[in-house]
Amino acid sequence: IDNYIKSCIPCAQFNPRRQKPLGTLKPIQPPDGVWQLVAMDFHGPITPTTQRGNKYIISLTDVLSKFVITKA
Repeated sequence: IDNYIKSCIPCAQFNPRRQKPLGTLKPIQPPDGVWQLVAMDFHGPITPTTQRGNKYIISLTDVLSKFVITKA
């Protein structure tokens, strides 16, 4: 079935795309000083969990100095 659908020209012409088009990147101006622009990310779930039962880690990164702070 998969090979038939891939080789079907009318299916390819009239079947709507199910993926969003790719986005474009926009340049970011470098900050004038430390901690003026911060990037944040979440990691997890992690195993094993911490002693307090935390499953996720948050990380904050200063874009200028690349200094990272993490907290579980």
